[in-house]
Amino acid sequence: MENLYFYIAFFLSTIFILKLLYRRNQNLPPSPFSLPLIGHFHLLKQPIYQALQTLSLQYGPILSLKLGSRSILVVSSASAVEECFTKNDIIFANRPNTIAGEHFTYNFTNPVWAPYGHFWKNLRRLVNLEIFSNNSLQKFSIIRQEEVYSLIRQLLKLSNGEEPQKVEFRYLCSLLTFNIMMRILTGKPCVGEEAAITDAGKKHLQDMKDTYFASLSMNVCDFFPVLRWVGYKGIEKGIISLRGRRDEWLTGLVQEIKREKTSSLNTTTVMDEEKKKTLIETLLSIHESDPEFCSDDVVKSIILMMFVAGTDTTATAMEWAMALLLNHPKVLQKLKAEIDDQVGHERLLNDSDLSKLPYLRCVINESLRLYPPVPLLLPHFSAEDCTVGGFQISRGTILVVNAWLINRDPKLWEEPERFKPERFEGIFLGERETFKFIPFGVGRRACPGSGMALRTISLALGALIQCFDWERLDKEMVDMSSVSGFVLSKAKPLEAVCSLRRSTKDMLSQL
Repeated sequence: MENLYFYIAFFLSTIFILKLLYRRNQNLPPSPFSLPLIGHFHLLKQPIYQALQTLSLQYGPILSLKLGSRSILVVSSASAVEECFTKNDIIFANRPNTIAGEHFTYNFTNPVWAPYGHFWKNLRRLVNLEIFSNNSLQKFSIIRQEEVYSLIRQLLKLSNGEEPQKVEFRYLCSLLTFNIMMRILTGKPCVGEEAAITDAGKKHLQDMKDTYFASLSMNVCDFFPVLRWVGYKGIEKGIISLRGRRDEWLTGLVQEIKREKTSSLNTTTVMDEEKKKTLIETLLSIHESDPEFCSDDVVKSIILMMFVAGTDTTATAMEWAMALLLNHPKVLQKLKAEIDDQVGHERLLNDSDLSKLPYLRCVINESLRLYPPVPLLLPHFSAEDCTVGGFQISRGTILVVNAWLINRDPKLWEEPERFKPERFEGIFLGERETFKFIPFGVGRRACPGSGMALRTISLALGALIQCFDWERLDKEMVDMSSVSGFVLSKAKPLEAVCSLRRSTKDMLSQL
């Protein structure tokens, strides 16, 4: 028995020494000590982005981790991000295969998750032209404006136009973003104005969020394939069940638009049809002309992308921005003064005013820097061997970018923990500066919807500040702690006191 223990110890020691020599010869990135089988899982505590921050500060901005069967590269410096998404951009242009990605993206036809290649390029070209181009954003501006004005009317009803009232700000933000997205897609809001502040309206919105916000992030079965084979905790079974509910709803949505389109053909002129065409109608027209490329799955995957990527993240960014403003009343007053000076009290702020409100954009940029909606950017996947920072990176490595740490790097930002919108005044974020401020990602797979998100946040936040006075619920600072998850949400939903600004009373009476 003693000989057996000796041989086991000798074998494990030999493996450990060979592993160290292999890493030294291969010039791999620094890595903490790992445990057999599980690798570095024992080092990852919630929230993950802060656990990775701790490791990166200890081992460096280019860090290698082993999580089960997966190799992970964590980068947390602007220079490393620049190298990954310039010199190695094509190499890292893919996404890792995951169980959620496999089941939720219609065979990887989703623009966010499709493999890099000819199909993805055509898909990206389609969404850029039909959804995110300047012409499309301008076409959707009336929807954004009408929904923001609807939100203001609801706040007027809550306060009766006079008395200060407690407001559930998170719900209002979610209501706004879901209604905008639903109207862009179908022409109808998710929750009508009459039902918006009712329990039924709130329940309907929550049901929508429960359906669409199962994360595409990796789960334990992605790191340990054997767990998938044995059906560990029914994870994959639950994902498949949710996929079925989503598909049923999306299919019904598309079929309803088809029926409405057919019934209106004889009563609508070509000009009116083009003017009122919804996004689903546009996608169906492309489907008719090119069914091989724009298949039913592609149509539904684009709809899914709009909901998953374009609602909760935008609403979360609005909530963080307002929370920061409430905690910094001098900044809030400065922003009010800019809006009063540039827009006045005779009319409501609109899309065309946004270019005249640079401090509003500074506030939003600073909020996105401190609280990026996605603190760990969507993962990338190396298609071949490469080098990053002089280290060798193997094919099949998952790349994780810690935007949270880069945004708070004292080498890049003066007083990085401080809310200081003035740091963005007069600054044009050029090509090199872009890599230190990446709330929407960077490179070929950067978020194409950044323009739509920024316009929505700017218009909504600006109009709410123009029309109402906002204060904290009590004298205590707003809780700025966050909860774990793919989207960086506040731990405690924001509640604030809202009261009508007297200078806007006459203007709002026209709504």
